[in-house]
Amino acid sequence: MHLPILSLITLTPLIGAIVVAVLPSSNQGIIRRTALFFALVAWVLSLLLLAAYAFGPTGFQYQETTDWIPAFGIQYKVGIDGLSILMVVLTTTLSWISILASFGPIKDRVKGYMISFLILEVGMIGVFIALDLFLFYIFWEIVLVPMYLIIGIWGGANRIYATMKFVLYTLVGSLLMLVAILATAYAYQVGHGGSWAGAFDFQALAQFAATGHFSQNLQILAFLALFLAFAIKVPMFPFHTWLPDAHTEAPTAGSVILAGVLLKLGAYGLIRFAVPLYPYAAHTFAWPIIVLSVIAIVYGAIVSIVQTDLKRLVAYSSVSHMGFVTLGIFVFNATAFQGAVLQMVNHGLITGGLFLLVGVIYERTHDRTIARMGGVASIMPVYATIFGFFILASAGLPGLSGFVGEFLVFVGSFGMAPGIAAASIIVMVLAATYLLWMFQRVAFGPLSDFLAGLGSHLTDMNRTELITLLPLAVLIVVLGLFPSLVLDLLRAPAQAFLTAAAAVGR
Repeated sequence: MHLPILSLITLTPLIGAIVVAVLPSSNQGIIRRTALFFALVAWVLSLLLLAAYAFGPTGFQYQETTDWIPAFGIQYKVGIDGLSILMVVLTTTLSWISILASFGPIKDRVKGYMISFLILEVGMIGVFIALDLFLFYIFWEIVLVPMYLIIGIWGGANRIYATMKFVLYTLVGSLLMLVAILATAYAYQVGHGGSWAGAFDFQALAQFAATGHFSQNLQILAFLALFLAFAIKVPMFPFHTWLPDAHTEAPTAGSVILAGVLLKLGAYGLIRFAVPLYPYAAHTFAWPIIVLSVIAIVYGAIVSIVQTDLKRLVAYSSVSHMGFVTLGIFVFNATAFQGAVLQMVNHGLITGGLFLLVGVIYERTHDRTIARMGGVASIMPVYATIFGFFILASAGLPGLSGFVGEFLVFVGSFGMAPGIAAASIIVMVLAATYLLWMFQRVAFGPLSDFLAGLGSHLTDMNRTELITLLPLAVLIVVLGLFPSLVLDLLRAPAQAFLTAAAAVGR
């Protein structure tokens, strides 16, 4: 019997939240360090899990199963494959980085903030390891509450509007998801003579779906419900309008997690649940989703060009970059699938770094207006250098990780839809346009009057800020030069995904 390491990783931040809750609110230093300690423990455990993961075998490893609500076949069932372990490591990495990045900016209600962040980590990890649909839904909903608090309490001036928009969009999707899960479980129960055993078990449901037992009508309706929930979270065009407001008003660390992990929950749900359980519907709606993906890719890039706020520019760029993910999923090609998942990881690292860098300049200026930032390189050379590195990574410079994921999506989608691939490639030019133009206006030229007026307040990056960005920069280089470190993990999940998708004709 193996160590329940998945439960340990999931519960470690929860234990940390409980410990922080009993600490005196006045001792903010201990609260911060305690939260960081437990986030680091979860990260180390996830790295140990990655090191012990067996490459090659299909199926889920390190499974843990315990009856939870036996009358309805609901279990505490978790497990990982190559896809989910990547998402777990990404989550634990960005979580401790975000907590460390919050040490300076978050000065009020520190205890509540750290508790919220640790509980948020619990929900995110749980989503990626859950193999019971009801358990998945519980973890999915857990994520909503702490993010609501993080934006609504520690956000900017318009945080209430942004928070309500975020919650309303997410709740609509979540309720439809719950209806789809219940309908699917009921159909499974009917198909098994009234027995609820396995009705929420993803592996049992996937096998049931592979043999063609779910009716086409159920697949269509359930897929649409799940798709809306996941599309809102990605976010896909035209369900993206909550994202720029949430990013703009969220504190820096909130934006990092929002872009780095929360958007991946939607893409993960499409890969893990929507396509394998409803392959007929997935193929039925593949082309409309591909078209929406291309619209998102182009629209996000064009809108980014005209943004005047640094955060909103990075936020709209996320709409464009995540469009490559959904495109890679629904062309049903192994190369594109691997590119889509690699792009999920890349986006988390690169965009997370960009939001951290926006936070660095905001903490010194309390402003994010691009037009007021000219000449930063002359007084913050280290900042300008690192900012330029992440800009080039986001623009897809060969040799950095941002290039490989998009390239694989291009290659994989070209065989199915050359026109779609060609239209997507054009966006690389647009991406270079809005990113390099923004960087030129912020970093170069004469020092702006606004920055000059700040005097000694405008200092270069400190040690803590460098520590938060260094791991991301290293991973961007390593994955850009050695993408096989991720792609090898995805061979078995890609095969399982395409096999499940091919069950449409059975």
